[in-house]
Amino acid sequence: MTSLAEILAERIAKGGPITVADFMAEALGHPDLGYYTTREPFGLEGDFTTAPEVSQMFGELLGLWCALVWQMMGAPERVVLAELGPGRGTLMNDLLRAAAGVPAFLKAADIWLVETSPRLQARQHQTLRGRDVHWCERFDQLPDGPLLLVANELFDALPVRQFEKQDGAWRERMVGLGPAGFEFVAGPATLPDLPAAVLDAEDGAIAEINEPARALAAAIGKRLNRQPGMALIVDYGHARSACGDTLQAVRRHRFHPVLEQPGLADITAHVDFQSLAAAAVPSRAWGPVPQGDFLRALGIETRAQLLAKTGGDKVAAEIMGQMRRLIDAAEMGTLFKALALASPTMAAPPGFVS
Repeated sequence: MTSLAEILAERIAKGGPITVADFMAEALGHPDLGYYTTREPFGLEGDFTTAPEVSQMFGELLGLWCALVWQMMGAPERVVLAELGPGRGTLMNDLLRAAAGVPAFLKAADIWLVETSPRLQARQHQTLRGRDVHWCERFDQLPDGPLLLVANELFDALPVRQFEKQDGAWRERMVGLGPAGFEFVAGPATLPDLPAAVLDAEDGAIAEINEPARALAAAIGKRLNRQPGMALIVDYGHARSACGDTLQAVRRHRFHPVLEQPGLADITAHVDFQSLAAAAVPSRAWGPVPQGDFLRALGIETRAQLLAKTGGDKVAAEIMGQMRRLIDAAEMGTLFKALALASPTMAAPPGFVS
């Protein structure tokens, strides 16, 4: 069977180097050989662990957040409750279980999962068996109406372009073929759409632009300006646009060379939250705030103490360990951040300071 590496190598041999974004898009999303179409990425048996897989508390607190925001919206009789990139459905399952504490919200929720992978859709069906859930493949396919949207570790997996400054000029970083296989090569000179402070960087600097992320944020912003609602984006990255090569690959919970064995490892890049907020105008952005601060404000410490009382010392230690992983600065508490995008007239949502 032809491998994805062979397909990409043939493409480059015939047409020349391709952008980092093209390489990343094929490695993750090739319809037959891409990472997300062929592999089970999540959990201990996969390649990485996301916050919902770390602890049920993450999804439960997001369920509380959604219920509170729904009340801020005036408790509409129907609200589109959607998740982008829902993985195995763990987050939504935990979110809905917590939302059952506000029965009117759960009754109003029209639940949608936005997922492109048929394999992951099947897994989500299993996780959410018995619930009235709908699926679509794109954000713009969601039905009209008041919206509550969550996205956890989605934007980091959208393909980025990279640019390197050489001799005072920015050149797009490309993927070509060398004696040892795929390698980074310099492309044509260009002027990337980046803030002046980034463009003024010294030679050798690398900058990244995530065009699909900007486009998705823009679509969310337009929707929230047209119809009431709020979106919560949780991911890892930097609060302000900055230089840096953040492209990385992970396989079996270990770092993996980015250009080796495309399709067999997850590839991500840090989210530029400043660019997301700018793209989402005219919606209003709140944050980003560190994930640890956000979860503390929602009451994770109290929730952990309650869960710890349900078992013995071993259970209590596990619960407290899960909480620390989610909120400690040395774990996920600082690198991961939360950004809220809201209809312009809405007040600050829970977890965000006005």
